[in-house]
Amino acid sequence: MTTRRLVLTRSAAVIGAASSGLLLPSIVRAQSDKVRVGFMLPYTGTFAQLGVAIENGFRMAINEQGGKLGGREIEFFKVDDESNPAKGIENAQRLVQRDKVDVLVGTVHSGVQMGIHKVARESGVLNLIPNAGVHIATRAQCAPNVFRTSFSNSQPTLALGKAMVDRGHKKAVWITWNYAAGDEAFEGFEQSYTAAGGTIVKKLGLPFPNVEFQALLTEIASLKPDAVACFFAGGGAAKFLKDYAAAGLNKSIQLYGSGFLTEGVLDAAGDAANGVLTTMHYSDSLDTPANKKFRLEYAKTFKLQPDVYAVQGYDTGLLMVKGANAVKGDLANKKALYAAMEGATIDSPRGKWTMSKSHNPVQDMYLRKVENKENKVIGIAQKAVADSGAGCKLS
Repeated sequence: MTTRRLVLTRSAAVIGAASSGLLLPSIVRAQSDKVRVGFMLPYTGTFAQLGVAIENGFRMAINEQGGKLGGREIEFFKVDDESNPAKGIENAQRLVQRDKVDVLVGTVHSGVQMGIHKVARESGVLNLIPNAGVHIATRAQCAPNVFRTSFSNSQPTLALGKAMVDRGHKKAVWITWNYAAGDEAFEGFEQSYTAAGGTIVKKLGLPFPNVEFQALLTEIASLKPDAVACFFAGGGAAKFLKDYAAAGLNKSIQLYGSGFLTEGVLDAAGDAANGVLTTMHYSDSLDTPANKKFRLEYAKTFKLQPDVYAVQGYDTGLLMVKGANAVKGDLANKKALYAAMEGATIDSPRGKWTMSKSHNPVQDMYLRKVENKENKVIGIAQKAVADSGAGCKLS
């Protein structure tokens, strides 16, 4: 732990010097033998906990390598992206142009990610996406130097349709916020549900981040579908779960969702979440040696319980380690670095996954049921789920 504290202290000193304009050329030259890693994550606001979990997970993977990448020491730089898309390009440029990072890890918010994406495509800096699921990043605007380690927004719902029809729920209403993530989650649901023989009775939506669900819940009750499928996340998801139960719909109409519906909100939702079924690439309750080891080490190191965001941060670190080790720390050897990352199999707490040709994970999706404030895995909804990568031309 002493080593880790020293690394953090030195990083903080460099960040302080950089932000005050005192990072002299001589200092940069003296430290150029180190790999420069930039975190552009939310450290304040709604998504602050997610940013911290991702950074913790990444650092944990690096610490398992003795705190080095391909044998080289690491210099860390941090920028709080504030989940503000308006500052996305400016913040990414600060890390790339001022701090001259070799790799930029970020981010959570898809709108901010598009700012990072523009800078990554123009500068050629290696960008590892530890969360943001926006489709275009690994579809029409895919890039050789951009790799996502989390999911695309439609991946969890691509596994939802068959699971619903297999349970006899052949007529469903879909409900979400009217914004990009909701639209992209619907794409996966519509494709998988109709292919399995299901019928979408109605698609309902409300402006983001509106949580006045009552009128729409009344409409659902009158439509009498076999099931409801949805995409909500965060505080809005907890409110939807509570309102759905308060309207009595949980007694008569089975509720399904992309896993974010019940991720991190079970304490807030309480009994209202019981029985809800979701599809997701991870669950705290996964009974595997890799997950048990990860959860124990993370809790010991950070005095916190890990979540899906910590796993995604950890896997981002594992992918970086695979690439850096393959080129013995020579990150300038981009062709070999990217080839190693493209060919990597990541032995993750979520289960083994590989990288698609468009640089998005190919991964199993689990069917989970909420029982007593826990997302319990009840099976694999679909193995090796891949995003389409539509429009991606990397070769």
